[in-house]
Amino acid sequence: MSLIKLAVLRAKVATLPYAVISILAALSAFGTYTAMYSFRKAFAAGTFTDHQYLHVDYKVWLVIAQVLGYMLSKFYGIRFISEIKGNNRGKSILILIGISWLALLGFALVPAPWNIVFLFINGFPLGMIWGLVFGYLEGRKSTEFMAAVMSISLIFASGFVKTVGRTLLTVFHVNEYHMPFLTGAIFVIPLLFFVFCLELMPPPTAEDKKLRVERTPMNARERRDFLIRFLPGIILTLIIYVLLTIMRDVRDNFEVEIWADLGVKSNSIYTHIDLFISIIVLVGMSLLILIRKNLKAFSIIHLFIIGGCLLVGISTYLFDHKMISPIAWMTMAGLGLYLAYVPYNAIFFERMIASFNYRSNAGFIMYVADAAGYLASVSILVVKELGKPNISWGNFFREGIMLVAVIGGISAVLSLIYFLQTAQRNRKKEKKTEEQKLEEQQFNIVSL
Repeated sequence: MSLIKLAVLRAKVATLPYAVISILAALSAFGTYTAMYSFRKAFAAGTFTDHQYLHVDYKVWLVIAQVLGYMLSKFYGIRFISEIKGNNRGKSILILIGISWLALLGFALVPAPWNIVFLFINGFPLGMIWGLVFGYLEGRKSTEFMAAVMSISLIFASGFVKTVGRTLLTVFHVNEYHMPFLTGAIFVIPLLFFVFCLELMPPPTAEDKKLRVERTPMNARERRDFLIRFLPGIILTLIIYVLLTIMRDVRDNFEVEIWADLGVKSNSIYTHIDLFISIIVLVGMSLLILIRKNLKAFSIIHLFIIGGCLLVGISTYLFDHKMISPIAWMTMAGLGLYLAYVPYNAIFFERMIASFNYRSNAGFIMYVADAAGYLASVSILVVKELGKPNISWGNFFREGIMLVAVIGGISAVLSLIYFLQTAQRNRKKEKKTEEQKLEEQQFNIVSL
């Protein structure tokens, strides 16, 4: 389709009611990222048992390779996402996912262990998709709603893709190495459709820019200034996000093994539990659209994170003391984990920028956090396999999320205190500046 025809269609979409545009954008972002997950997480539906290399499970090698590529992508994305122009997003999404799909073909055709490298190649381009898709949504008065819907794909897509993958394995008896490529093939047409829909989205309106601050590309100096400006809060944020990313990644990559440790074996359990969690998180995140005051919303987002950490800790304590069932624990722990994790990928940085009226873009700081999170995630995988290879993934997950509950919860409280105090200092400075301007004006009038 020519650029002229695309521009005409975009202009027609712009005439639709704002709410309709927001819903279309939200569903398109959700669909795009869900489709992307089929290229990223389908391999996790396999178990690849009875294979070890250098005394490390073959599947762990696959996870490490992909997460390593994904992590390096996040570091590269700090610059790439913060500087990319809007008219290149759609093309970039399709090219990057296309590369990752070809890597899955290589994984299917090349024998183990040499095919491990293709998971690294698969992970690198996919690490930039979130920032590209979120770029269509940020800086709008309905960003909370749209980002919340998109973020649900982080929960729903993981279980859904595993269900598709397990179905290919158990019902259609697809080869375990071919399954990831074929799962991706199922989602190619939906991916093209949803990316096309994203391209039809009009840019933010004047009201959007007024309410949420205009989002602009950031050069190296601007990125450095941003980090220095909010350094204490960013450090606390990174502590929480690193812990959440590690445990969310463990749950995501080894969910099949965790459920097996708990004695639960079902192809549909992943989708059922994750769908329930998705709905709860979606409702909670979407309600923030009703709060127009950015600092108030930013504070409530902190409460979501603190509450998520508490839920993780309480549910794990109850499970350890045999007061709740494994399914109840996985549901509650998963809900708490995502209540704390999803805001960082959707609205935390969006409201942070708007609260302090700082011209920048959310993609940059999101990728700083992601880079740190996935660096820690791949490091933990290596340490676990070399240091505690005999501990099951179920026990590892249970022990790890207790750290999230304690350290993450405390860090979130400190983060809230820091940002509230920073906002208070800003208000005092602004008030003082206004008073000085008023005094100067009065002095000039008297002088005349």
